[in-house]
Amino acid sequence: MRLAQAGASDALSKVARLYSLVPTSLSYVASFSILFMMLMVCADIFMRYFFNAPIGGVAEVIANLIVTAVFLQFGSTIRDGRLIRADFVMGYWMTRRPALARIAEMFFFAVGAVVLSFMFLWLWRDFLYAYQTNEFTGAPGAYVIQLWPFKLGVVVGCGVAIVECALFVIRAAFELRWQAPADRSAQASVKRDLIPIVLFFLAVGLFFLTNSSAGLSPVQIAIMSLVGLVLGVAVGMPIAFALLALSSIGIWFVRDNFAIAENALGLSASGTIRSYEFGVVPLFVIMGLMLDKADVGRDAFVVSCALLRKIKGGLGIATVMANAIFASITGSSMASAAVFSRISVFPMVETGYTKRFAVGIVAGSSVLGMLIPPSVLMIIYGLIAEASIGKLFIAGILPGILLSIAYSILIVFLATFFPKFTGEPKPFDIEAMSWSAIFVQLLPVIAIVALVMGGIYLGVFTPTEAGAVGALAAFVVAAVRKRLSFKVVRDVVLETGYISAAILFLFIAANNYGRMLTISSLPLQLTSAITNYDIGMATFLAIHFVILLFLGMILDSVSIMLITLPIVLPVAAALQADPIWFGIVTIIAIEIGLLTPPFGLSVFVVKGTLPPNYVTLGDVFIGSGPFVVVMTIVTVILMIFPKISLALL
Repeated sequence: MRLAQAGASDALSKVARLYSLVPTSLSYVASFSILFMMLMVCADIFMRYFFNAPIGGVAEVIANLIVTAVFLQFGSTIRDGRLIRADFVMGYWMTRRPALARIAEMFFFAVGAVVLSFMFLWLWRDFLYAYQTNEFTGAPGAYVIQLWPFKLGVVVGCGVAIVECALFVIRAAFELRWQAPADRSAQASVKRDLIPIVLFFLAVGLFFLTNSSAGLSPVQIAIMSLVGLVLGVAVGMPIAFALLALSSIGIWFVRDNFAIAENALGLSASGTIRSYEFGVVPLFVIMGLMLDKADVGRDAFVVSCALLRKIKGGLGIATVMANAIFASITGSSMASAAVFSRISVFPMVETGYTKRFAVGIVAGSSVLGMLIPPSVLMIIYGLIAEASIGKLFIAGILPGILLSIAYSILIVFLATFFPKFTGEPKPFDIEAMSWSAIFVQLLPVIAIVALVMGGIYLGVFTPTEAGAVGALAAFVVAAVRKRLSFKVVRDVVLETGYISAAILFLFIAANNYGRMLTISSLPLQLTSAITNYDIGMATFLAIHFVILLFLGMILDSVSIMLITLPIVLPVAAALQADPIWFGIVTIIAIEIGLLTPPFGLSVFVVKGTLPPNYVTLGDVFIGSGPFVVVMTIVTVILMIFPKISLALL
């Protein structure tokens, strides 16, 4: 009997090892397809400008390939724990209430498997139709692109994602079963942990019963869905699963027809990101990651130190300046936080800064990555609001400079009048640099900014084309600096795949949630109420700011934007707010959340990048507190004076 069990166990292990190759292989295909997109766009630009012979079908290939790449990558994203979620409650449960955490995660991923299964059925029918009818896109006589291979990749990726969700549930169940404590007190603790889960299911059942018996209005259903979304996300449910599940249930209840909900789910999965413009997200991500490998951030820091070596607090200001330079080519606050935690914290502490103030400077200045163009968050806002990404980039220049100057003044002020908080910064030993040496050191930054921003500003490139050119330039910089190898390319491309899949699948989920809100008429009702009660722009902005600040305490920036913009954009339009200015104000307000507890994503990145026990999480939050105050003041100034953001347009 034991031999039979051992044989079965070995067979299962072999099957598991063989299966693990499937999501891994799909991840490589998806990630390297992003590299292919970059090369394809650059080749099209080259042929268009030098030979007046653009490559036919580039936009159509990328529009369809981006959907396929996201779904092919999604299984690995689930398996490797890369889904975007708020984990401060789940982290506490994992430590103090492990049974509750396991049961909650089993429920979350079971919900994900169910929702993805309905999505899979719709996508399978869509694939069969494309295959049987030879559905194509393009211009007959010039080029024709068959769609069924792309749609087959989407179906396969969705199927693997379902399997990964199911495997997660099974593994969690086995861990819960085989790691069950033996003593009575621990068993009682496990039973106590089951109580919240039982109460939750009773609440869900009551919601279904209430809706069917009381006949809730569409607006009431939408409001309940919003409340459920905030609660679900706060306790650690993957945000994409929460958005998909609650939006599908909401559409089902509002229309009293499940088929409509299933169709909306399929349309969101198939069509939301099927656009050439969405290629801009992975292209800017890969550009930033490759420039990080090329040590561009370190070069910017060295130059800034050389220029500011005689100023009190100069090393802190150098960190701000270097962050601003690095932000101008990466567009990621998280990348800035990670890079400058490694580069500048230790030199600041060695020259007399307190650890608290040093990490506060890094965390505070990291948010410049989402404000100074090009910015991933600006790209996301532009895609959601259907606003010009190029204009958003240009509009972010002056606010970014203003915030950088305000940070620098803050550092000098604190170093002068609050030495107990900042420490006693001493002069640091670094040689002066000639202007020619500075130029050479910053040449990669200057060249890439000129390519990306200059190309967009002059109308030479679209944002997607600018991203591709910038990414290729980043590869060239890494190669010139001898930082390019197959391992580096593989790591950067795979990381780009993970980041892009997590963000773009959130777009799909948020689109479905937006459909539910539109069907429920909640945004329309909210706009009408604000108009009828004559709520002015100042009051609306104040409410908007407070809500964003609250959500920033529990959610990441992308999720906040995807959840709130479908509701607030119609209101802003009714109040005749300029969409570009409103986007800049919204982005800064959201970025404040990167520094506020309990989520404070930049704070966690800084803490996680430094050696264990180097600083406490509380120290990073306290150190970044003054920067939160300055950001709030700058946000208010930009609200009062919109021309600051719009002056260069």
